[in-house]
Amino acid sequence: MTESRRPAASPTRRALSSPRTRWAVPVVAAVAVGLAFAAPPLFASADDAGLPTISPEELAAQVASAEPSPLSGTVVYTARLGLPELPFGDVGGANPVALLGGSSTMRVWSDGGDRSRVALLGATSEFSVVQDGPEAWTYSSTDDAVVHYSLDAADAARYDELTAQAEAGDLPVQGDLPTPEEAGRQAVGMARLSSTVTLDAQTEVAGRPAYQLVVTPTSDTTLVGRIVVAVDAETSTPLRVQVWAASDTKTPALEIGFTDVSFATPADSVLAFSAPAGASTREVVVPLPDVPEDAAATASDGSAKDLPEGVTVTGTGWDAVVEASGLDVAALVAGDPSAAASLPGVDKTFGSQGAADLYSEFVPEEGSGSPMGDLDTTALYDTLTTEVPEGRLLSSALLSVLVTDDGRVLVGAVPGATLQALAAR
Repeated sequence: MTESRRPAASPTRRALSSPRTRWAVPVVAAVAVGLAFAAPPLFASADDAGLPTISPEELAAQVASAEPSPLSGTVVYTARLGLPELPFGDVGGANPVALLGGSSTMRVWSDGGDRSRVALLGATSEFSVVQDGPEAWTYSSTDDAVVHYSLDAADAARYDELTAQAEAGDLPVQGDLPTPEEAGRQAVGMARLSSTVTLDAQTEVAGRPAYQLVVTPTSDTTLVGRIVVAVDAETSTPLRVQVWAASDTKTPALEIGFTDVSFATPADSVLAFSAPAGASTREVVVPLPDVPEDAAATASDGSAKDLPEGVTVTGTGWDAVVEASGLDVAALVAGDPSAAASLPGVDKTFGSQGAADLYSEFVPEEGSGSPMGDLDTTALYDTLTTEVPEGRLLSSALLSVLVTDDGRVLVGAVPGATLQALAAR
């Protein structure tokens, strides 16, 4: 295999990705924009690329150990989750809600460290996020609105301390922006959870020769059939991830991948944020939560060792079901910021008031710059879920979510009937 030309990345990239994307940048913004990749199905040559022989175990190890690289490119995402068609005309633009189905395109840039830009492109609109260490900016062209997220002085100092700990290797590795690179690493991480790992035919993605690593759950009850990760032969970077549902072996239920990619460092002008002329700007101070020492600790079966109060996990591996209790889901859906206090673990992360303040910034409102725009979230909830004896159920090709009438939420890659049976116990 060709020796990687990947430049050395700062250890902060791997160890402190959580303060960048989960602490300093609001979770909703990171998820909403990071999931933005919808487009027509991804096509790639199925011909053997003539690459050196490698074992599935060796390839998985290379993906897991490879340092994030500077890159830029176009990412597409296709979701065929079997969800109801959304009856909202404004969802056709650069609105992350459209990613539940339909098509859109995203451009991504990263310096391989703590600076990145992602832009979700609609037919006539754009929603983008620019991140520079502890600061982030979002821009909605629909509202012509900028939101600037930053830390107060005390949290900024603590952020610097966490950065130093990360560089010393004293913080656990957390998630990163959900690009094909990060999604691929997460899929490889799932390989140890009751799965078989094999290789598919060598292929080509975004014009680059790639191996294909196949992760297949051994469970016969999970909704996930298999995951195929196309891995760049030169840099060990995942270029495409395809997830098949157990119910459909012909077409991926979800796929995310590059259609073009460069591993050169983007220009500073691309990574620096500049507010468009005339755009409104809103300042939001984001609370920096505490960092549990064992935040990334997991048991050998992949379940979390230390869960927030009110959260339990039933089952293991692909059949694991996460249950949270004591939630006021109706108020959360309606956009009541005070309902954020019922979310598990907020006292240990943002604090009840801090969570409420942050949640209020994402309540859909016209002209607010929120990634949700002015979407009617109650109507969206009613559309995506169906009434069942226990409450409301969302069923998709890969995931089920049950919201019970007594304030519990059960989530798992299992059939809805499994969640209903657990809720009735």
